[in-house]
Amino acid sequence: MSVPSDVSVRPDLNEVERHILNTLRNIRFGALEIVIHDSRVVQIEKSEKTRFDVKGKPLTESIS
Repeated sequence: MSVPSDVSVRPDLNEVERHILNTLRNIRFGALEIVIHDSRVVQIEKSEKTRFDVKGKPLTESIS
């Protein structure tokens, strides 16, 4: 999934939407959990993983 890099200059997005898109843009491996109560975003949790190749070096590109 590709997230546009110009998220911060989009006036049509609210603060929560910008935060979600910025978080997606900056995470390499991991998960983003959005918690909703009464149809409203109340919490965003991010867990990030660091993956290594067989030589022990951090991966810099996504695995296909």
